[in-house]
Amino acid sequence: MAFAPMGPEASFFEVLDRHRASLLAALSRGGQEPPGQGTPVASRFEDTVGLQMVPHCSTRKIRSDSPKSVQKFALILKILSMIYKLVQSNTYATKRDIYYTDSQLFGNQTVVDNIIDDISCMLKLPRRSLHILSTSKGLIAGNLRYVEEDGTRVTCACGASAIAVPSNIQGIRNLITDAKFLLIVEKDATFQRLLDDNFCYKMSPCIMVTGKGTPDLNTRLLVRRLWELFHVPVLTLVDADPHGIEIMCIYKYGSMSMSFEAHNLTVPAIRWLGLLPSDIKRLNIPKDSLIPLTKWDQMKLDSILKRPYVTGQPFWRKEMELMADSKMKAEIQALNSLSSDYLSRVYLPNKLKFGGWI
Repeated sequence: MAFAPMGPEASFFEVLDRHRASLLAALSRGGQEPPGQGTPVASRFEDTVGLQMVPHCSTRKIRSDSPKSVQKFALILKILSMIYKLVQSNTYATKRDIYYTDSQLFGNQTVVDNIIDDISCMLKLPRRSLHILSTSKGLIAGNLRYVEEDGTRVTCACGASAIAVPSNIQGIRNLITDAKFLLIVEKDATFQRLLDDNFCYKMSPCIMVTGKGTPDLNTRLLVRRLWELFHVPVLTLVDADPHGIEIMCIYKYGSMSMSFEAHNLTVPAIRWLGLLPSDIKRLNIPKDSLIPLTKWDQMKLDSILKRPYVTGQPFWRKEMELMADSKMKAEIQALNSLSSDYLSRVYLPNKLKFGGWI
């Protein structure tokens, strides 16, 4: 064993273990989810991958002899030359580093970000293969050890602090864990609260990850890497609102902007643990702890319900329809109205023990 067990008795994890066995059986059959229906404009959905680019999607040309695109063409060549030097010297840079090499020329960071994404898509290579790294904002804690590219040994403990997600996920090696599950937490505040409540220790062996809202590339790469290596159940804890559902979908199915790299970023086996809209009524959460849906919320919810992958998720659809009918949303912190430690002491342990995910 890589770590000494500290959490509940083995029987606590029986449902999780059965869920993992079903995931492994699905993998051996070559699939994970019922196939989705429909095709977005520039991407398609595959049940074992997520959103991918269609083979013959529309393209745009950047011409060197056109006044409208000559500047964009020059900037692309500039960044391509920088990428060439990085690859030749076997060194790495962040997008921020590239911007500051000539901030006046580039104008703003968004210009650099978009060009790098275009180059990555054009060459059909992930950003890290171009020796360009993204700055990490995510955190990880729990039953995991690994060695970074420079030889640094990292132990992610279950204490009051967490480890920053590495900036070069491809470079880490010798990953070791006994985790029974991986919990993705939407918000940093909830993640820190769970650490303060010793949830990670009490539920050990487990791993917790947060992308601090919409996840950065490295956090998504790490979750995918852990799934590929260990095939433990991956569960999400997000607010019961359209924004939380959108974040969960990014982890599970990917995003349109990164659809060309979906096979490295998505984990279609992810399940929704909470906060479920149905939990609001089931737990009698007080109405003054709920928030009315805004016009933007309703538009986002309608958009998600129309996506092809929701067709293969009837339980997700039912939860979203409950939210739409009630016209109310709830943050995870709404559970504090029941008791200050209800999330870590009652809600999550019961969900994990009895299989309360969808």
